[in-house]
Formats: sequence, C-alpha cells, structure tokens
Amino acid sequence: MLRAVRNTPETTSLMTQNFTSGSRPPNARSRAVTAGPNRAAARSYLRAAGMQDADFDKPMIAIVNTWSSVTPCNMHLDRLAHDVRAGIRAAGGWPVDFNTIVVTDGISMGTAGMKASLISREIVADSIELAVEGHQLDGVICIVGCDKTIPAAAMALARMDIPGLVYYGGTILPGQIGTREVSVQDIFEAIGAHAVGALDDAGLKAVESAVCPGAGACGGQFTANTMAMALSVMGLSPMGSNDVPAVDPGKAAEGERCGRLIVERVIAGDSARKYITRASLKNAAAAVSASGGSTNAVMHLTAIAAEAGIAFGVEDCHQASVETPVICDLKPGGRFLASHLFAAGGTRLVTQRLAAAGKIVNAPTVSGRSLFAEAAEAEEAPGQQVVAAVDTPVMTRGSYAVLYGDVAPDGAVIKLTGHKVDRFEGPACVFDGEEEAFHAVQDGSVGEGDVIVIRYEGPKGGPGMREMLQVTAALKGRGVHDVALITDGRFSGASYGFVAGHVSPEAAVGGPIALIRDGDRITIDVTARTIDVDADLTARRTGFTPKAASPAHGVFAKYRAAVASAAQGAVTIPNPPPAQTRADIKAHEDA
Repeated sequence: MLRAVRNTPETTSLMTQNFTSGSRPPNARSRAVTAGPNRAAARSYLRAAGMQDADFDKPMIAIVNTWSSVTPCNMHLDRLAHDVRAGIRAAGGWPVDFNTIVVTDGISMGTAGMKASLISREIVADSIELAVEGHQLDGVICIVGCDKTIPAAAMALARMDIPGLVYYGGTILPGQIGTREVSVQDIFEAIGAHAVGALDDAGLKAVESAVCPGAGACGGQFTANTMAMALSVMGLSPMGSNDVPAVDPGKAAEGERCGRLIVERVIAGDSARKYITRASLKNAAAAVSASGGSTNAVMHLTAIAAEAGIAFGVEDCHQASVETPVICDLKPGGRFLASHLFAAGGTRLVTQRLAAAGKIVNAPTVSGRSLFAEAAEAEEAPGQQVVAAVDTPVMTRGSYAVLYGDVAPDGAVIKLTGHKVDRFEGPACVFDGEEEAFHAVQDGSVGEGDVIVIRYEGPKGGPGMREMLQVTAALKGRGVHDVALITDGRFSGASYGFVAGHVSPEAAVGGPIALIRDGDRITIDVTARTIDVDADLTARRTGFTPKAASPAHGVFAKYRAAVASAAQGAVTIPNPPPAQTRADIKAHEDA
C-alpha cells in the first residue's frame, strides 16, 4: 500500500529551475538569516551546526518532533526523524531539528494532570510557530503522536501559512490476553469491573500488563487515530503515511517520503492554507463521522479553522455527520482497531468509499496528487470486515451530533456510536468536578436511569477541559448501561455510551449547566437536537454567581484568561470567530 518516493534528480532539477527562472527561490525565507555580509554572524553559528557553503542555498526545513520517553505514543518518534532527515537531504533540503512537548492523556486521565492536556495543544502550536518564525525557516514537518500534538501541528501550520505537513507516528498494535486482543479501552473498563469485584487484583494486573505492547498511539478510533485520518483526508498529511502502525517495517519508507514531500512543497510554493480550506475541513469532518471517530475532532477541526481564518464551526461538523453514515466497525463502539483498518485498506479505502458516494469533494493534498487520485489507489483486502459500503453502513446515521437547548445554548456534542439510544430522560445527579462523579459511580450512588452532570470542567473552569473517560469507563465496567452523562468538559475518544460533552457556555462563565440541581428532569433528544431541563433557570439566575474558580497559576492562569469557549474550538488566539447560533442552524436547514 506504500507509494514509491520520487527520485532525487527530479527534485534537484526542479530546484535548479526555480533558481534560474527568476521565480521565488525555495530558500526565500531562510535567506533573511543566511544571505549577505550582514548575516556572517548567523552563518557562523550554522557552520558550527554542520552547514557548509553549498548548504546555504538549500531550503531549511524544520523537523518539529514531539518525541518523549514518557509514553508509547511518542517514544519512537526520535527514530522516525532519522528517516525524515534522510528524505529532506535526498530532496535537496537542509533539516533543522526542534523538539516540543506532549502531555499524555492516558497517564494523566482522572488526575489533576489531565488539566494540562488541552492546554498543551496551544503550547505545542505556539512553540512550533516560535521555532519556525524565530529562524525564518522555509518549511516545516511536524512529527506527532499523542492526541493533542496532532491538531496542534495543524493549527500552527494554519497560523503561519507556510509549506508544511504533519507526519503521525502511527497506531500501537493490539495487546493480547490469551487469544483475546485488547487495547487501552479495556484497562479503564477493568478498573470499574475491579471496583465491583467482577475482576480480582491478578486479573486487573493482567489487563494492565497487556494493553500497551509497545510503541504507538492508542489503538482504537480514539482521538489520535481519528485526527490522523482527518488530516490525511484534509490533505495536510500524505495519504497512507499516517495509517502505517508505529512498529511496521514500512514506517521508515513513509518517513523518507514525507521528508522528500516537504521539500517538494517548499519548491512548489504550496503553503498550508492550500490544503486547509472550508471544503477540506468538511471532508475531514465527514471522515470522522464515517470512521466512528472521537467527538474531540469537532473542537479540533473548529480550532484549525479558526487559526486559518476560515468560517467553519460546530454546526458544519454536525451537517457533515448528518450526511455521512458510519462505515467503519472500529472501537470504541465497534469490533476492530486501527491496525486492522490498515490491513483492510486504510484511509484510502475509506476515502474511496466516501468519494464514490459523493460524501466528500476532490481537493489537493501534500502528496502533490489530488484526494480522489490517492483514493483511487486503495487496495481492499479480500474478505475484510472493517470498512462497509456506504449503502450498507455500520450505522445509518453519523457518529456524532451537535445539540442545543436550555442546558447548552451554544451547543453540546453527543457521541452516537456504541449505542442505539435516541432519547433519554432522567433526574440529574450533579457534581462539581470529575472526582466527585467518579467516587459516586464507584460507590454505587448513581446508576440506572440517572443523568450524571459534571460541571466546572470546561476550558476556563478546569482550567483545561479534562476528559471524563475514567467516569464513563467505570460505568461500563460496573455494568451500568441505562444512564446518560453531560458535561462542560470533554470525553476521551475511548469513551462511549449516551454522553454529551463540550456543553457551552460552561459553568465557570455562568452557563445554564451551572444552574441545574439534583433531581431536575433532563431530556436529551437526538432527533429533535435538544438538550433541555425541566426547571425555571431564569428564576434561579437571580442572585446567582458561579462557583469560585479553582486556584490556577502560571500557564494554567494564562490559559484561563485567554481561552475561548469549546464552541469556538477552545482556542487562545485573539478574536476567535463567534460560536454558531440558532440562526446559523436555521440558515443551514434552509440552504
């Protein structure tokens, strides 16, 4: 399924043509640092770092790596950089390495550390921008792994609008317990089973020891694999590169291909916003729906659009889901993992299905070929069961929806995979934070028929908008099924059930979710697209003040001061686009 990389002579010839034709040279940006007598001091530093006379005429390419030894998602990315460097050099470029951070959701989940996760998205984007702009580099390739590093890379490229691409380190392979394949989803659910005595200490340790067998990001269609697919369909990652698992032998060739491609994009002058468009964002949202992907993608795609200055919001994501049924039988709601999708035909096969059904439109990609040309090369494995046809889908509806109502005037995102529920009504069990809710689930204080409300976990309230995987997995592990959960926080891509997150406005800014009381009847109706509460919230607002903000210092305080609502992508850039309103919804319905 790997495409051959292009030959070096073609690239070198094209570079020479650009120099001799008088057009903008491929090192136009870096010449501000390297060219002329006045830049002798800068060249002296670069010579010490290995550059020689001929190298100053080459485009300088930033390799921004999110390598870290703390997590399997990113622990192999330093090795991948070797292949990327080789590709850049072979294509006539000069590679320059930087490193930035990662905050690993799986480790921080359920702790105060999880507040750092979404904040890290902004820090990664900012650090990419600062490294590249500070040295006036000509192009950038971002090597990414765990969840937030993927959208962060796209946000930085959208912001700078220079030639760039994103290269994902790949999925982890399944773990094994006997003949059963397992993923990280299983360990969070095992914690709940252990709490009710359905799994003993030895059983819990067996799951703990098996679910992460080596390098790679979480194996289901959780947030990392969802966003990796989204960027491939958006055109910002080369089709096929992100699909190859972390430890697959083909990963080296893909790294070299990505290195060559970024030099080609610099020579061609193709900046990031050639690929990040309203049409490509809609394509990405459709792919998220088709794959049964993470609801976090709604916020991340909205954030990428905001950075690019494109009018694209949560309602656009909803419409893409309405139009695109689920055709991938992937966890958390389905049977298979991302490695199985790779073997079945990968993102190319999904894209081919969507293109043939008219669910996406053709667009350029960083491979230099169109999206539909890439999709045409899909090779479907005989007898594969991972990807269905669009006319016989896994689910006839999309994988997520955006709801509005008394509780969420600016919207909430509900996950539709893994269950067949369209409507839920029940009494509210209200918790001011994830820990309270988790302990109540573990001690059996909440259960069948309840609507769990977790608030003050939004972007400002956290600060940082934690994921509620610990709570949803505990419910599953305890065998509690007839329950709903709403929050102004987020859900992990591994969460499933009747759960609605990103409730906006959040409690910390006085959103209606802050006014809900224990016992209030909450109704969530997917068909009607409503999430309402049977209470006089207007009367309750008289004299109401939100709960005092939790202490925040340093980067957490800066984030709280700057962050926009989840309905605006939870970005920290000045003047983000406004949240979509009910009038926007009506306009979509009339169109």
